[in-house]
Amino acid sequence: MPLVVGRPGSLAAVNTAAASDGRLLLVSQRDNEVQEPSASQMYRVGVVARITQLTPLGNGSTRVLLEGLQRARITRYVGQSAHMSAVVTPTMPAEPADDPELLALARSVLAGFEEYVGLQRRIPPEVITIIQGAEGLDRQAYGMAAHLAVRHETRQKLLEAEPVEPLLRLLSEVISGENELLRLERKIDEDVRGSLFQNQREFYLQEQLKAIHRELGQEDDDLAEIDAQIEKKGLPESVKTRVLREIRKLKRTSPLHPEHTVSRNFVDWILALPWTERTDDVLDVAHARRVLDEDHYGLEEVKDRLLDYIGALALAGKLEGPILCLVGPPGVGKTSLGRSIARALGRKFVRMSLGGVRDEAEIRGHRRTYIGAMPGRVIQAMRRAEVINPVMLLDEIDKLGHDHRGDPASALLEVLDPEQHHAFNDHYLEVDYDLSQVLFVTTANYLPQIPEPLRDRLEIIRLSGYLDQEKFAIARQFLIPRQMRAHGIDPETVGWDADVLPAIIHGYTREAGVRDLERRIARVARKLARRKVERAGATDVVRAQDLQELLGTAPYDPSDLVLEDRVGVANGLAYTSAGGEVLEIEVSTVPGRGRLQLTGTLGDVMKESASAALSYARARAELLRLERDFHKTRDLHVHIPTGATPKDGPSAGIAIAAAIVSALSGVPLRGDVAMTGEITLRGRVLPIGGLKEKAVAAFRAGVRHVVIPWQNERDLPEVPAEVREGLRFHAVRTMDEVLTLALAARSSQALVGDAPTAAALTQ
Repeated sequence: MPLVVGRPGSLAAVNTAAASDGRLLLVSQRDNEVQEPSASQMYRVGVVARITQLTPLGNGSTRVLLEGLQRARITRYVGQSAHMSAVVTPTMPAEPADDPELLALARSVLAGFEEYVGLQRRIPPEVITIIQGAEGLDRQAYGMAAHLAVRHETRQKLLEAEPVEPLLRLLSEVISGENELLRLERKIDEDVRGSLFQNQREFYLQEQLKAIHRELGQEDDDLAEIDAQIEKKGLPESVKTRVLREIRKLKRTSPLHPEHTVSRNFVDWILALPWTERTDDVLDVAHARRVLDEDHYGLEEVKDRLLDYIGALALAGKLEGPILCLVGPPGVGKTSLGRSIARALGRKFVRMSLGGVRDEAEIRGHRRTYIGAMPGRVIQAMRRAEVINPVMLLDEIDKLGHDHRGDPASALLEVLDPEQHHAFNDHYLEVDYDLSQVLFVTTANYLPQIPEPLRDRLEIIRLSGYLDQEKFAIARQFLIPRQMRAHGIDPETVGWDADVLPAIIHGYTREAGVRDLERRIARVARKLARRKVERAGATDVVRAQDLQELLGTAPYDPSDLVLEDRVGVANGLAYTSAGGEVLEIEVSTVPGRGRLQLTGTLGDVMKESASAALSYARARAELLRLERDFHKTRDLHVHIPTGATPKDGPSAGIAIAAAIVSALSGVPLRGDVAMTGEITLRGRVLPIGGLKEKAVAAFRAGVRHVVIPWQNERDLPEVPAEVREGLRFHAVRTMDEVLTLALAARSSQALVGDAPTAAALTQ
C-alpha cells in the first residue's frame, strides 16, 4: 500500500527505519483532527510493515510503498527527539483447527462479502477471486476487512479482533449490516431514478414549452410556486380539482390574452381564502362576562344570550352558530358590541356594512364573464379575516335596498340560513365555501324594515334606549375618560360636578343612545385642552353654570313637554328608528263642512288611523254626548309636532281618537297620561310593538300613567324594573276604557257614563 508522509515526526520515523532494517510500525490515532498526537491519543494495536520503496516528492513530503508483515500490540511508547518509537509484541495467528462450524462461518462471511461487492459497485469483481485464492482463513478475513468501506473505528475493531473465529464473527456482523444499508440505498436510488426520469422528462417538455412561449413572446411567470402553495393550502378535493384545472388552462394561455388575467385572479382568490386556518375559542364564561362588562354598561339580555352560547359550546364542543340580530336605536352600542363578542370568544372580527347596498352581486359576487368581476362582500370579509371562524358583523341590515339589479336581502338568505351556509356558492368562485363556523351578528335600527323571510332566520335581541341613570354611568366609566385621553388630558386632573352630566343629558341631547352625549363631552374636552394650553398646569372643574360657555345655548328644554290637562291635546307614544318618543297630538275644531286635515309629515298608515278615529267618534257621538252632526258643521285639524319629522304607524290611533273626542266635547285630557294602541272602527284597542322603548320614553319624559292594549300586558316583564316602578300601566280593551282613564277625572264619568267602566286614575 502506498502512503504519502508529510508530518515531520512521521518523516523522521521513515528515514530512521529506512536507514536500519526498514521496519516501521503503522498505528492509527483516535482523533484525526490532532496534528501532533501524543501516546495517549494513539491506538494500542497496529501493523508492522516493511519499506519497499521511497520516493521524495517536490512539496517536502515522501511517497512510501509499504508491505504489511504482521499485527503487533504496543506495550509502551518511547519518546525520541525527532520521532516516536514503540515497544511491541507481535501477535502471531494461531493455526485454525479443521472445524466444520468454522468453515461454514467462513463460507457465510465470504458469501456476504460477494453480495457486498455486487451492491457496492466500486470494488472490482477480481477482488473476490484474489480473496478466495488466499491461503488460510485469517488472510481471507483480513483481505475482506481491507476492502470494507466502513468507519475508522470499525476498521480498528476488525484489526484488534483475534483471528480467526472472533474476527470472522465480527466480520459477519459488519458485512450483514452494510449489506442491509446498501440494499435500502439501492432501493431508494432506484425509486429516485425512476422519479427523476419522469421529472426530467416533464422538465424537458416544460422547458421546450417555455422555449416555444419565449419565441412567441408568451413567457410564463411563477406558476411553479402556485403549485407548491396549492399542495400546502389543504384545499377540499373538489376545490383542488377545480383550481388545478384552471392552472392547466392558465399554462396554455398567453399572458397577453385577457383570459389569462381572469384565470390568474381566480387562482389568487382561492389561495388567499382561509380553508382550514382557525383560531381557538376561549370558552371561559367568567372571562367573557368580564370582557363584556369592561366594554359595555348594561345590555344584560344580549350578554346573557352570549354567555349561554359560550357555556353550551364549552360542553358540546361544536354548536351551530346562532344568527344574532341586535335591534335598537342609534348610539346604544350595537356595532361595538359585535367587536366585544369577538374579543370575549378570542376570535377575529370583521365588519361588513350593508347600508345602501342595492345590488345582489355585492353579496354573491359577479360572474367572471364580466370585466372587473370580484367576489361578493362575504368572501372578501373572509379573506380579510384569514380564518374560517371569525365573528362577522353585518351592520345596518335594515338599510338594504332592492332595484332592477336584484334583491340583496334575498341573497343574504343563503348566508344566514344554518341549513345552507355550509355550502355558500359565490358567483365568482363557483365552488362551495363553508360559512358554518362563522358567528354572524347583525344590527338594525328598525325591525319592520327587515324582510320577513330574512327576519325568520334571525334571533332578535332588542336593545332599548338607555335610562338617565345608565347614561350617567356610561359617561363616567367610558365616555369621559376616553375623550379626555383622546384630547391629551389626564382624566384625574379634571373634576365634574354632580349636576353637569344631568344638565348635558337633558338640555343638550335628546336620544336613546349616547352618541350625541359623547360628542358633547368631546366638545367640553376640546375647550379644556385649549384652557390647559393657555394656562399650563391648571386643574379644571366642570360646573353646570359653565355649560353655556362650553357648549353654547342648550337646544332642548327639559320641561318642554307640558304635563297639564288640556283640551284636544293627547300624549301619544311612538317607536321610531331613534327609539321611543312621546308625541303631542293636537286637534282643533273650527266651523266648516266636516273636512279632516292632517299635518305633521304623516305616513299613510297614520292617516288611516286618524280616519278610523274620526269614524269611531262619529259612531259613538250620541253615547259620548257629542253634537250629532258635528261632521257636517265642523272641520277637524289633526297636527303632530314636530312637523318636519316623518311619522307613521297605527299605534297612535287611540291617542288621536282621544284628542278628537276631547276637542269636540271640550273636556280636557290629562297631561300625565300617555297612550299607545291601534284603534278599530268599533272602538277595539289592538296590540302594538315596541312597548319597551315607548315605556322608556314615557319614563324619561316624566309621564306617570301609560295606557296600553290589554294584549301587550304580557310584554311588561321586558320593561326595565326601574321603569315599571316609576310608571303605572293600564291595560285596556276598548276605546271607552281609554276615555275613562285619559279624560280629566271631573268630567270623564259624565262624558262616558254609559260606557263600560274602568279603574279611574288616581292623582
